[in-house]
Amino acid sequence: MKTILITGASSGIGEATARHFQANGWSVIATMRDPARGSAALAGLDNVLVARLDVTDAASIPAAVAAGIDHFGKIDVLLNNAGYGAYGALEAFTMDRIRRQFDTNVIGLLEVTKAVLPHMRQNRSGTIINISSIGGQITFPLGTLYHGTKFAVESLSEALHYELEPLGIRVRIVEPGMIKTNFGGSSFDFAMDESPSDYAPTAEAMGRLFGKLASNPSAPETVAQVIWNAAHESGGRLRFRAGADAARLLDKRKSQDDAIFIGGIKKLMTC
Repeated sequence: MKTILITGASSGIGEATARHFQANGWSVIATMRDPARGSAALAGLDNVLVARLDVTDAASIPAAVAAGIDHFGKIDVLLNNAGYGAYGALEAFTMDRIRRQFDTNVIGLLEVTKAVLPHMRQNRSGTIINISSIGGQITFPLGTLYHGTKFAVESLSEALHYELEPLGIRVRIVEPGMIKTNFGGSSFDFAMDESPSDYAPTAEAMGRLFGKLASNPSAPETVAQVIWNAAHESGGRLRFRAGADAARLLDKRKSQDDAIFIGGIKKLMTC
């Protein structure tokens, strides 16, 4: 029986993925910041270990990894899913909030990966799946911080792929589009109320644009299936899109130059 360790498993994509892998015969180490609040949905399932792991709390990371290995004997797949999005004018964010965005989406991902790598390297096998976003290939106004982290996830994953492949460890990137999760709730940090009024027209336009983009989001289970596919990919495929909107937007970005694509985003904001 294979084992997956998932960060951010208390809800959304993380919870859906935990359920999908468990239902298909895998053992699951479902980690989250506060198991006392977020474990009810998963704690009763067979072959699921709920453990505390806060990607911004360095001490919690090796403890969760060790607990998972001790319980199940091996970690075959690491899913770096924990993250959140900060949106708003750069001027509106304090440096503490800026650091929190990068600590969660980038530094935390790297720390968890470093904690699991010695185990995978010893076994000469394993797969690391990093959750990126269409926002790791495409940017929207007021997303300086969020897109900065997701572009970082894309590039660090691609580079890591080169150094780990000779050791039998695969790296995969999953790029979801708009998904029905709590990303707009506890996983979202919107700073427009603190922004200078000069940014108000852009914020209003972005509200309209996000409304259009989020009109038909995919279910978290859609992403869970893509993650399953990524975990079982035996070839050299690096990137996996999740959701029809992700495929459409990423194809468009790839086929258009900067002027045309960015012009299209600006046009959508005025409609």
